Amino acid sequence: MGYKGFFYHFLDMKTGCRALESELSTIDTAFFIAGVLAAANYFTRTTKAETEIRLIAQKLYSRVEWNWALNGTDSISHGWEPESGFLKSHWDCNYSEALVLYILALGSPTFPISKKGYKQWTSTFECKTAYDIEYIYAGPLFIHQLSHIWIDFRNICDDANRKHGFDYFENSRRATYVHKAYAVENKNKFEGYGDDCWGLTASDGPGPDTVVIDGEDRVFHNYIARGAPFGPDDGTVAPWASVASLPFAPEIVLEISRDTKHRLEENTPGTKGLVASYNPTYKDESTGKMGWISEWLFGLNQGPIILMIENYKSGLIWDIMKRCPHIIKGLHLAGFSGGWLDLTTMKENDGES
Repeated sequence: MGYKGFFYHFLDMKTGCRALESELSTIDTAFFIAGVLAAANYFTRTTKAETEIRLIAQKLYSRVEWNWALNGTDSISHGWEPESGFLKSHWDCNYSEALVLYILALGSPTFPISKKGYKQWTSTFECKTAYDIEYIYAGPLFIHQLSHIWIDFRNICDDANRKHGFDYFENSRRATYVHKAYAVENKNKFEGYGDDCWGLTASDGPGPDTVVIDGEDRVFHNYIARGAPFGPDDGTVAPWASVASLPFAPEIVLEISRDTKHRLEENTPGTKGLVASYNPTYKDESTGKMGWISEWLFGLNQGPIILMIENYKSGLIWDIMKRCPHIIKGLHLAGFSGGWLDLTTMKENDGES
């Protein structure tokens, strides 16, 4: 089922056991634990069922040995395999989705890590400018979204973004605008790219394949972390990637969400929700048909859509997690201050005095 409190990247849907010889995944465990803590802080009544939910949540979080996952270093390893041990990669360079991972590890009541690894990691973040927009760079949109599902980063800053003068929420807003500008420019001349077709992230694709289109060799990938504006990109757009940016930039996301839904319904009758990805440029040489639409719906994609829509509408998940003492502790240890975090701390101090 797992080891040291961590869960495997892929699990058998029927047994819950490890599947596909996958690794214990530190980041996927963090996403799961964030959801567990959200449930614990939502179900607050003293009924037997809700009390049990909180107890199970606390046990699941408390048993995760975050310090073991350091593997003798200051930063958290990507994972561990029973056959070969720890993976070589660590969450120690470049801006990524690991914000929530470190905050949970820092705030752990049982196996916390020191803040040294977090500080070292965030010191590697690099600002870049694209389309006259400066932001802490990461190519795929999922990096700018996943930690934000659970934590409201508006007006709270750590050392890394404080020196740049904007918080991580604003950073995600800027990244969203970069993705739209990249599609509007469409320097690689992909079919469909524009105001109503943008959003690159880790997603399924029509490849691996190389197809001659209009006299030019076009390389298409299968699953890969696509990104803008520096790639990789093969014309594959992920609708969920734009929708999950709704809280950051509703003024540009709402319209594309409606357009994408109608377009996909016209091309795939009976489609419910948003497919994983599609590529208008790809050409099936066996049939001559232009365009490719993924056959799959992934929970990892659909979940952020639902949660970020709710955060946009009501801030529900953010508000729930603001009541979680472990999140508050982790944010403080990571060096965050300002905004709602300072107000929460003041209220806690007033309650103690």
